Amino acid sequence: MVSSRYGIDGLRAAAIASQALGFILIMTLETCLGDAARPWQGMTLALMLLAACWVALMRRYRRNKQRRAMAERVRRAKEDDE
Repeated sequence: MVSSRYGIDGLRAAAIASQALGFILIMTLETCLGDAARPWQGMTLALMLLAACWVALMRRYRRNKQRRAMAERVRRAKEDDE
């Protein structure tokens, strides 16, 4: 199980699951279709890369959102002190 100090990190779990499923699908396609699997394997790899990019963008979005919230709290605390 993948966890962080706040509980399960859903994005990390999604990234691991998508990569595992992609590799399993690539191997299964090779086993079942042989050389005819090449285009399907390429599509699977493209989808895996798309999923990885989506996870990276979501992590960046969440991190930036947390930073903005922290900056706003600091700004409010400074205003309250004045």
